[in-house]
Amino acid sequence: MKRNHIIRHIAQTELQSLFYSPVAWLILIVFSFQCSQLMLRLAESLAVQKAMNYTLSNLTVFVLNGQVGFFKELQSYLYLYIPLLTMGLMSSEYASGSIRLLYSSPVRNREIILGKYLALLIFGAAMLGIVLLYTLYAATIIEHFDFAAAASGLLGLYLLICTYAAIGLFMSCITSYQVVAAVGTLVLLAALRYLRYVGQSVDFVRDITYWLSIDGRCNEFVRGLICSEDVIYFLLVTALFLTLSIAWLGDIRQKTEKKRAVWRYVAILLVTVGVGYVTSRPSMKCFYDATRTKQQTLTPNSQRIVKQLEGPLVMTTYVNILDDFRWTALPSNKIYDQLQFEQYTRFCPDMEFRYVYYYNHSTDSRLYARYPDLSDREIMIKEATANRLDTARILSPRQIDALIDLSGEQYRVVRTLETPDGRKVFLRMFDDMWIYPGEAEISASLKQLTDGGARTGFLAGHGERDFQREGDRNLRHFTAERNYRHALINQGFVPQSVSATEPALDSCAILVIADPLVPFSEEELQTLQAYIARGGNLLVACDAPRQEIVNRLIEPLGVRVLPGEVVAPQEDYSYDFLKARMADGRIVTMPSASGLEIVANGGFRVDTLLVSPPESWQELRTTDFVGETPVYEPEAGERAGSMPLGVRLSRMVQEKRQQIVILGDADFMSNAELKALRKNLRSANGNFLIELFSQLSDGEYPVDVRREPTTDNDVRLTLTGTKISQWGFYLFSLLLVCAYVAIWLYRRRR
Repeated sequence: MKRNHIIRHIAQTELQSLFYSPVAWLILIVFSFQCSQLMLRLAESLAVQKAMNYTLSNLTVFVLNGQVGFFKELQSYLYLYIPLLTMGLMSSEYASGSIRLLYSSPVRNREIILGKYLALLIFGAAMLGIVLLYTLYAATIIEHFDFAAAASGLLGLYLLICTYAAIGLFMSCITSYQVVAAVGTLVLLAALRYLRYVGQSVDFVRDITYWLSIDGRCNEFVRGLICSEDVIYFLLVTALFLTLSIAWLGDIRQKTEKKRAVWRYVAILLVTVGVGYVTSRPSMKCFYDATRTKQQTLTPNSQRIVKQLEGPLVMTTYVNILDDFRWTALPSNKIYDQLQFEQYTRFCPDMEFRYVYYYNHSTDSRLYARYPDLSDREIMIKEATANRLDTARILSPRQIDALIDLSGEQYRVVRTLETPDGRKVFLRMFDDMWIYPGEAEISASLKQLTDGGARTGFLAGHGERDFQREGDRNLRHFTAERNYRHALINQGFVPQSVSATEPALDSCAILVIADPLVPFSEEELQTLQAYIARGGNLLVACDAPRQEIVNRLIEPLGVRVLPGEVVAPQEDYSYDFLKARMADGRIVTMPSASGLEIVANGGFRVDTLLVSPPESWQELRTTDFVGETPVYEPEAGERAGSMPLGVRLSRMVQEKRQQIVILGDADFMSNAELKALRKNLRSANGNFLIELFSQLSDGEYPVDVRREPTTDNDVRLTLTGTKISQWGFYLFSLLLVCAYVAIWLYRRRR
């Protein structure tokens, strides 16, 4: 008999044994019932959301690959079934004595193991077939179902089943007791899951134990990403336990010396770990994003930015032991920390991660409340001891200041990205629910390394609103708030204070004049007009009663700010509080605004950005909108009706598109207004500002990381349909029960 026929014959015999036993059928029946309950819960959720007219989107990910998705949940159940399946594969041979017949026959050890493992692969395919049926059900109820993403998840689940089966087969080889084999398999699987937490404070050990851990290995597949590291892991671990099983049978059969056998097992393990470690290095990885809109990889814009980088990139994380975010970069958390940037290391595999630990006075008030009587150094010692850090490797305030100036970052946990030629940019953590920088922030920082960022000058010297200061009137929140994700400083803009002199303005890609209080001198006015004539991009905003200050600058452009304020009657707010509207209907709140008038063409194309409500008018007399009620008085020269509150002027200057934005209010971008929360009033001030500065930077910043819209955004399912589906699921499980009963009766009759 040919050797492959022997393997096939053993597999056939094992399959007959499996499907003639109640255990295998019980596994399939319970597994199918569990799958039906998971899918039914998700289907009902979709039907309810559709009935309540909720917006649905990206449903393939939600149903299969989301945090509570079908595939995600199945991962946590599979390890319970495999030990029941594998516990008797070899243990029963030992217990019944039939192993002696195998030993005396011309069957090799590897043929025994591979034959039994082939039977497990086929049974695993049967389990996957059940999963596939429910996946096809999901495809029938979701419009434009993403089959490629689902296939990725199915592949990951099957590789996981195969790996569990190899581990269970090995445990069955080392004992004649089936219960011991089942419990041993569970223990070994638990140990492999727990390995990711072992030795995480030691760099080299961390990499080894994390690679060996099976916990979360299927997550990338489930999310729709096929990564070579995970595929190789499953293949290597499967091969490892199959090889150990073959070696174990050989040692029993040949009565090999224990010491020699142990060394052989150690060698097999070391070779497997070595190959796995090498193939898990970023430079050795390759991947395929199976999702329709490539959700699991960088957008094309980000990929282009990474390709423009020259030489290896160094990311250095400066960890203040006294900062609130210190936990993110502790040695025990380094793997998780670096995984946040894995999408970038796929395209930049030579990126190097460094960590510098230090202590300095921080903004963490809760920490100081816990240690009210201790100095910074004493608190550092306590925190370092609790987190098992070597205090000798933690830099003092003097040492960190000599290394890098972090005072502007308030000594928070912060990163720097640095190129081989010394160009460096900060990458920050944020005070929101995501904490870590996202693709927009990381790509903006990388782009800054190549072009220096969009230098944005804020004119100073005339009482303008300050972009670096707190306070209701100033602009820090949107421009320079380092812990606010959407601030200009975190989106690739480089805000700086400038004076109205020729050299200062030459360095600006964008110039912002925010509500000057003092008129410009003739020399300054000429300098600003020369900046405009050269094609510089400009944003001008003013508040009443300072219209004439900016009118001297903008009237030559064909626009002027009207006197007085625009008001509108409203129930909940004062007359001078305006709900300006964008072209798409979104609301921008303006606490006090002046109207704009186009007085001449000026050679520009004029686009209206914001308009006042239709019931508004230009109020010229009333100034106290709390104690007085304004009244429309046309005889006083007041104008009624919707009028522009923001316009954009554009023209071509030396083959470059120049843009000038003029706004009749500066309060809308102040710290107070951007942080304001009003009941039943949702404003788009932040989005409007982002869009403005994106246009003023010619679309360079913020980096556009938008993706194609998903198409699987609707379901063909009603609440009645879920009831029908429920009975269909129960019928399928009942059919499996009937199949087992039929086979049992057939065997009993024989």
